[in-house]
Amino acid sequence: MIPFVKAHACGNDFLIVDDIYTNGEHASIARALCSRHFGVGADGVEFLDRQPTGEHVLRLFNHDGSEAELSGNGTRCVAAWLAYDEGLETSALITGGGPRTSHILQCSGEHFTVATDMGVPSITERTVHVDGIGNVEGAFVDVGNPHFILFTDDPDFRVCAKPWEVLGAYICTHPDFPKGTNVEFVHVVSPTEIEFRIYERGVGPTTSSGTGTCASAAATIALRNGARTLQATNLGGTQQVDWPANDQPMRLTGPAHIICTGQASITSTQPTC
Repeated sequence: MIPFVKAHACGNDFLIVDDIYTNGEHASIARALCSRHFGVGADGVEFLDRQPTGEHVLRLFNHDGSEAELSGNGTRCVAAWLAYDEGLETSALITGGGPRTSHILQCSGEHFTVATDMGVPSITERTVHVDGIGNVEGAFVDVGNPHFILFTDDPDFRVCAKPWEVLGAYICTHPDFPKGTNVEFVHVVSPTEIEFRIYERGVGPTTSSGTGTCASAAATIALRNGARTLQATNLGGTQQVDWPANDQPMRLTGPAHIICTGQASITSTQPTC
């Protein structure tokens, strides 16, 4: 049996598993536990390695068992759990995309508001050719993991007359991105507000993404004259991005909720929660 914590940030749900229980089998454990019908169900697993030095190291594995550099929402969920479990108001977390520091701003039981320093993004305008569609204009944004941003005025987030879920699946595994990429479809509502949809690498459509929020905001600020403080809304809710200057780190603020703790067998179809 593997002990786990389940948490979500704007509906983007994660399991948190202490690394001592994995025996190095992160990918297979992630696939089994993340299964919506035969496991606990989640978009990904944050494997938490508590170092003797007091550092907390995270390895993120997606629903399909692939490893990703980091997740803004997943990191925030871990910070909420460390606050709940250990009383940590500030968490220094080492991710595959670099160190991230999270600060607990508010707490009410299992509900937290967390601000995370997300590093300095880089933005490059880019064109991707998609067979059967043609050239798709967008921007490649690196926030510690890869994102391709497309702007659209369509209320259903269609681009090139294609549903965002369809085009997102094409671009996510496009040969131009050998390691895959997350894909965001951004509608600029006003200088201080954006709405977006995300096709997440290794998962598919999700209700939210912390790094996707940062990447979408970065592209909007750099390429669409967005304000330095933006409200970014996805299906799961709204997060705030603050980017004081191009050479300074972004800060992402949003909710995180501890759903439950439990133990699960990766061979059982009835994990307990």
